[in-house]
Amino acid sequence: MHLEEFAEGDSLLHRLDPRVKLVAAVAFSVVVAAINRLAPLAVAALLALSLAGAARLSPRRVGLRLAVVNGFVLFLWLTLPFTWQGEPLFSLGPLSASAEGVHQALLITLKSNAIILALLALLATSTVTTLTHAANHLFVPAKLVHLGFFTYRYIHVLHDEYTSLRNAMKVRCFRPRTSLHTYRSYAYLVGMLLVRSFKRSQRVYDAMVCRGFKGTFWLLDHFELRGADLLAGGLIGAAVVGLFVWGIVA
Repeated sequence: MHLEEFAEGDSLLHRLDPRVKLVAAVAFSVVVAAINRLAPLAVAALLALSLAGAARLSPRRVGLRLAVVNGFVLFLWLTLPFTWQGEPLFSLGPLSASAEGVHQALLITLKSNAIILALLALLATSTVTTLTHAANHLFVPAKLVHLGFFTYRYIHVLHDEYTSLRNAMKVRCFRPRTSLHTYRSYAYLVGMLLVRSFKRSQRVYDAMVCRGFKGTFWLLDHFELRGADLLAGGLIGAAVVGLFVWGIVA
């Protein structure tokens, strides 16, 4: 598993102060999620696409991420137009699609793609360790910072545990089918994964306590805001405020 592939680069956004990127990503996501007008959302999507271009992200890798998101959005396009009450737009056999349903599906599509693109450009261009460091500097509660860091740190370990259990099932000639035995086997798999995760967390905690951990990670390196960071943060902030005024206040 490689969860930091976009962090490997040397673009302007890669060099940007992670505190600025974290604040900008949260502000952009909240504002875009609250907008319910097509024109501002289209501009937000273009802005997010511009950020992804400025970060020099691989179009192929970005496309794969967006394909996963839009796979879920596709189900909305198959249901919302035919279940949302409103003026009929077209008919498909006994089903009638409403203009309001299509409008809602389009809003969700623009919102989801704009937010994902912005998060990839702003957050994925930094390592998780750097982002947790930045969150600590922004006075995010320490427990949340630790939870995020340890989730990332040990998700690889849990994936290895899952792979080991799956391989053990395959060695015993397990083949998934639509049967009670298959459902029971997957239930055992999830249960064993939870048990192993709990035991691993206890061992990790005991090891940290033995090394003097008292709930605080002491930071030796600190960030320093530069002129370029302030300029980039100001430009992104102005764009977010403009979207807020245009899409929500106006």
